[in-house]
Amino acid sequence: MTQVLSNFIKALRASDVRVSTAESIDAAAALDLVGWARRPLVKEVLGQVLAKTPDDKQRFDDCFERFFVFEDAQLTGGSGDGEPSDGSGDGNEAQSGQGAAGSGGGEGGLAGLLESGDTAALQQSMASAARNVQLQNIRLFTQRGMYIRRVLEDMGIEALDDLLYALLKADDDDPRGARLKEAKARLVESVAEMVDRQMLMYTANAWPKLREEVLQKTPLARIEMRDFKVMQELVRKLAKRLVSLHSRRRHVSRRGQLDVRRTIRRNIEYDGLMFDTVWKRVRVDRPKVIAVCDVSGSVAQVARFLLLFLYSVAEVLPKVRAFAFSSHLGEVTHLFEEKPVEEALTETINTYGMGSTDYGGALAELERLTMADIDQRTTLLILGDARSNDGDAGERALRRMHQRARRVIWLNPEPRAFWNSGDSEMQKLGACADTVEACRTLKHLERVVSEIARTAI
Repeated sequence: MTQVLSNFIKALRASDVRVSTAESIDAAAALDLVGWARRPLVKEVLGQVLAKTPDDKQRFDDCFERFFVFEDAQLTGGSGDGEPSDGSGDGNEAQSGQGAAGSGGGEGGLAGLLESGDTAALQQSMASAARNVQLQNIRLFTQRGMYIRRVLEDMGIEALDDLLYALLKADDDDPRGARLKEAKARLVESVAEMVDRQMLMYTANAWPKLREEVLQKTPLARIEMRDFKVMQELVRKLAKRLVSLHSRRRHVSRRGQLDVRRTIRRNIEYDGLMFDTVWKRVRVDRPKVIAVCDVSGSVAQVARFLLLFLYSVAEVLPKVRAFAFSSHLGEVTHLFEEKPVEEALTETINTYGMGSTDYGGALAELERLTMADIDQRTTLLILGDARSNDGDAGERALRRMHQRARRVIWLNPEPRAFWNSGDSEMQKLGACADTVEACRTLKHLERVVSEIARTAI
């Protein structure tokens, strides 16, 4: 049995598909007959052998697509009969420079792959490196950084770093160095995405504590819909913890200082013994939150969880107005007040997430709809990648709202290395905000919402 088939069976078992040893042997025998070259045939054959019930069939289909997302380039690679390399060697291939990226020299190797823009070859190199470092053995989130580094090293990242250092040392403005630097950042992000997907796949049936730990730290844009129920429950747990924390803090703060005169008066009947204390009442203004979410493309997934989080902490953040936009902006507050949260989220994405992003038009419309409601208790919370498709960024409207609001917080789901590249207007829009943060995981969202809730004290 090849290592690829063995790893696929591990993934199936992690997805709660029961596969016996005999069925594994049957699957290997079937693949010996049909080979790996034609993916639909491979899927059909393995499905017939390994999936026994309708539920198993659905889990098999999902697992197959996720497992082979980085394996396609390898299905016709390796040996001449179309079977992928089983990665069972000692890993010397990558060290000796005979792999796809190998030793990564100046004009070849990884640098050459990045400069050529050959996406298929780059994915093939990533898949080969993942197999060489045995990425299928990842089980804990603490292993994530180690495996990302191992994959990059197998692809030749050290030689690329040497080349980058030489180019930038010779000339800081070298356009080739700048292009390679940006390409390297995107490569690291792609490898991290591959590692995250493998980790989610191989821990799908892990015990709840481990699974929740993995999901809390996985970038939200990479969370699959099959995990939405788990994430929803996790959001509720985190929200409940925040409500409990900030409700206690608010109770203590509202009590204020001891009212000495009223305390003495109330305790006259006890001959001056202070049995009952009277505290001065402190009026607490709860914050108003206006949440604006870009729901185009991959940003929609992060927006989904931000809105879910905000409406799960309604006890400490009762005044939340929510807006969504891509090509046009609209208020969705009423959806969350009138419908179950799952339906409200789906309708929000379907209604406002189908167009080309227009930040200029969206922020101008937001100003028109909310300016009268913005005051010194208002926190304007914006989630978006600031990619305006080379149109108006809308910084003038945002600056006018900033002048009236208590603060403006901008959350960007992209890594900082991608900001201000291409059509990103992060520099202009970030200058109109009090806080600008990369917000990619549930942990990041928890920290931001907790900080907003502190203003209720």
